[in-house]
Amino acid sequence: MRLVEIENLSVSFAQAEGVVQAVRGLSMHVNAGESLGIVGESGSGKSVTCMAVLRLLREPPARIVADRLALAGTDMCKASKRDLSRMRGRVAAMIFQDPMTAFDPVFTIGHQIIETIQAHRPASKAEARGEAEAMLKRVEIKNPASVLDSYPHQLSGGMLQRAMIAMALSCRPQILFADEPTTALDVTIQAQILQLIKDLQVEFGMGLIMVTHDLGVVAETVDRVVVMYGGRVMEEGPVQDIFDAPAHPYTRALLHSVPGQTAGRQRLVEIPGASPNPAHPPTGCPFHPRCDQADAKCAAEAPVFAAIAPTRHAACWRLQ
Repeated sequence: MRLVEIENLSVSFAQAEGVVQAVRGLSMHVNAGESLGIVGESGSGKSVTCMAVLRLLREPPARIVADRLALAGTDMCKASKRDLSRMRGRVAAMIFQDPMTAFDPVFTIGHQIIETIQAHRPASKAEARGEAEAMLKRVEIKNPASVLDSYPHQLSGGMLQRAMIAMALSCRPQILFADEPTTALDVTIQAQILQLIKDLQVEFGMGLIMVTHDLGVVAETVDRVVVMYGGRVMEEGPVQDIFDAPAHPYTRALLHSVPGQTAGRQRLVEIPGASPNPAHPPTGCPFHPRCDQADAKCAAEAPVFAAIAPTRHAACWRLQ
């Protein structure tokens, strides 16, 4: 069963200086129980894609257009506000980048988790509190009763992230969107949070979409990878295949720019130039201004996202 189906998704924002094209013609899917990583530089459209699927973008200024945009078979473009509220939490949940801003600072952690549970399931306040406490314990918070009565500013970044995971999973969603869940955490806590998400995915049988710019997170967490750049998908395939033999020039450049891959002192490899301006995207392939293999066709015409192997796809004229 396909939990997420996206075909030809475009997301734009109307602004005073013009239309910002954040996502352009994106297609991808996630099956039940599968984990998918979306990787790319900041501004590539990763988070906007997830927000568009869950219809969390304010429209206008956002404009969402797709041939198909579905969660568990429900057309999210045609769903009513009531249906969307029902879907968020029970079918899909999201871990946001910054838990300090995701939680409401004037309510306790317990109030917010309990409210989430009662919004989606018939439960008394006492029953919901018991479930919230049990979920906090499941995400390895040692004093769950005390944390339930705490305000967001009273918790550390790691504890807040665990509480955010607990709230997201409190209604047992079918798929979890994790948007840079370890960005503000130190390395030790990052590893703990990633392992926790993996364990909970297996335990609950969820699908997982992990949004990150960290290739190390992708290597440890997901089964399949989508590489985005300039609002488009550059390459897609099994994680091991992508790391062993990256096909697209952008994917290779990303992997080469990861520091510390070999022992000893070495010069940091960088990708020349800057990410494209979404208000004025380049013609043709969005990566061609920074690509050392680009030719006139790359600059004039956008490559087709085509199969290059049974389980691999890429958008590059050099591969077709």
